[in-house]
This record gives sequence, structure tokens and C-alpha cells, in this order.
Amino acid sequence: MPKLSFSQHAVTPGNFKWTSSVKRITEIYNRPDDIRSDFARDYNRILHCTAYGRLKHKTQVFFATKNDHICTRIEHVNHVCSVSYTIANFLGLNTELTNAIAIGHDLGHAPFGHAGETAIKVLIKEHLKDNFWHEKNSLRFVDQIETLEDPDGNQKNLNLTYAVRDGIICHCGEVDENGLFPREEPIDLYKIQKPNGVPPYTWEGCVVKVSDKIAYLGRDIQDALNAKILTKKDLKALKSIMKKYENDRIKRLNNTVIMHNLIVDLCKNSAPEKGISISPKYVELMNSIKKFNYDHIYKHYRLNTYKEYVTLIINSLFDVLLRHRRKTTGLFDYHNASCHYPKLSKHFSEWLAKYGFEQGRNRRNQKLYNLDHEKDYKQAAIDFISGMTDQFAIMMFQEVITF
Repeated sequence: MPKLSFSQHAVTPGNFKWTSSVKRITEIYNRPDDIRSDFARDYNRILHCTAYGRLKHKTQVFFATKNDHICTRIEHVNHVCSVSYTIANFLGLNTELTNAIAIGHDLGHAPFGHAGETAIKVLIKEHLKDNFWHEKNSLRFVDQIETLEDPDGNQKNLNLTYAVRDGIICHCGEVDENGLFPREEPIDLYKIQKPNGVPPYTWEGCVVKVSDKIAYLGRDIQDALNAKILTKKDLKALKSIMKKYENDRIKRLNNTVIMHNLIVDLCKNSAPEKGISISPKYVELMNSIKKFNYDHIYKHYRLNTYKEYVTLIINSLFDVLLRHRRKTTGLFDYHNASCHYPKLSKHFSEWLAKYGFEQGRNRRNQKLYNLDHEKDYKQAAIDFISGMTDQFAIMMFQEVITF
């Protein structure tokens, strides 16, 4: 039987946060016969955008995997949807809002996971004197880059609601914290300076934030087993963690057991006066699993070569694009670049045409770059690379190194 203890706090009509939560950057078209809520509509807009589709070829942990059973980022966001739906439904929160935040929370994530994010972060710091983190880039993608065609055939930005945009930039699931509470006031999301800089605006955003961590901890172990990178000694260490919780019917530390027990524990312990909370023993379990993953999976020596490869790919692509900026006009020198890199030149030119030039027929998306400025050109190159899938980045790199 659902607990529904948060039902009075759900972001639904009548909640004091409702008006600000459903507000969009600009007015969006409406159909007289549309049967969806604002948040259900956001879910659909994310589901049908190209950045969502590209998640199926973006790294979760293992780069450009050829194993069909290794988790990719598109599976991860759907796992987060499932976990957050279960929790929000039990607590009486708005499941349409958690679904929309969850499915969109990693849009625009760099190729090659956190290794790619690290490489791009270095480029941003060196060339743009700015910081880069994937939650911030996800907000940039859903606000300024991703487009959909409206009923009149015009390409327009996604224009999501404030609560969904807020949940995306505030989702950072890597942090260790318990007892999550939402903040009281809406803020300018572009003034957030660092990951986990502020809590989400809604309880639903808090649920997605913790669901992100619940979703990846067990699955990363499962993928490491499938990839055969865990040794007998590693498995022994995993079993030693398991033994501490045998009295709690945790007989195996697989993904199903870990997710089930953490979800149930969170649902039992969360309350409006306590926040979205996990019991102390399960906080200890979660942190123990996370430490195991870092020690035995994320820092595994076999990933080191890939990390160097990722940095080489991203830096090489950026260098090629920067080298072919005309000094006189500031534009991309398509003529000379396409002689050696036809595919890379074609796709980057299309990117610049969509976001850097005056808007053409049926193109009503935001213009992002003034290519007279070198800084804007560099930003365009980094945006272009950060939106790539693993496979596309590798294909472009192979073109760069082929004679």
C-alpha cells in the first residue's frame, strides 16, 4: 500500500511551486485536443530529440563497448526513470515530473563518459577560461541546442519547464549525502557555479538525484562481471561487503538485490520532516559499494589506456577544427578542410549553419555563435564534440589520422 507521505508536497496544481515549476523560457504552441500535462509533454519532447537517441552510443563506464549486454547511457537514464518512478509513486510525488527529469538528466553528456568530460573540461579551461561539468552541459543542450519540429515545420528549441530543467542541472548523483531537501525559491539556473552547488527546487528533483546513484552502483558491478575485469580477489572483497548485511536477506550483491533493498529502505525512511533519506546501515552499504567500484572498476588498469585514447581523440578533433578557422573571416575553411576530412567538415559545417549563421527558412532555434569572435568559434567546436557519440567521435578521429 503506497505511503503517499509526500502527496501534499507533490508538484501538482495547487502547490505553491506549481506556477514557477511549469514556466517555460518562451510560450510554447498548444493543441486544443492535447491530453498531456506539461511534464508529460516534456518527457515526450526529450524522448523524440536527437540527443536522447545518441545516448545509446555513449559510454556509461566502458568505452565504445561492442558487448550488447554492457550498459550504455540510454539504458542508464531509463534505469533512473524506473527507480525514481517507483520511489515517487510510493511517496505520492508527481511521477510525470520524475520521468521527465530522469530521461533528460544526461542529455548532452560528453562522449566516453567521465573520461571524455575530463578531456573537454581541460579544453574549456584553457581556451574559454570557463568550467565544464556534464550537468551544466545537459542544461545547455536542452535549452539552446536540441530542437524539434513544430506542427508548422519550424525547428525550435525544446523549451522545457523550469522544474525539469532544474532537476537536470541539479541531479549530480556522485555526491555522498543523505536527507535531501529541496530549496524554497526558483533561481537563475545559469548562475549555478559547480556540481551539487544547490539542491533541486522540487522533491521530485531530489528523488531523481538519489535514484541516479541507486541505478548505477549495482549495474556497474554487473557490467564489470560481464567485461571480465573483476578478479577472484576482487570478488572476495565484494563477498566481504555482502557478509555484513546477511541478516538483511542480502545473499547476493547483484543489481536486482542492491536496487531493491536501497529503494525499499529509502521509501521506509523518507519523510517530509526528514527529507529523502536512507537508513544509516544502508548509507554504509551504498558507500561501501561505491568505494569498491572506484577501487576495482573505475580505476582498473585496463581503463587507463582508453582514457589516454579518449583524450587523444577529443584533443585531435578540436585541434583540426581550430586549425581550419580562417584568420581573415573567422569562418570554417570548408574548402581546404574537406579535402582531407570530408565527413568531419560536412558535419561541422552543418552545425555552424544551424547555430552560427542567420536563421534560415523553418529554422527558429536560438543562434549561439558570432563567428567573428574566436572564442565563439572555439565554443562551437567544443559543443560539436561534446554532443558526439563514442562511435561517431572514433569515426571522425579515424578520418583525421587516415591518409
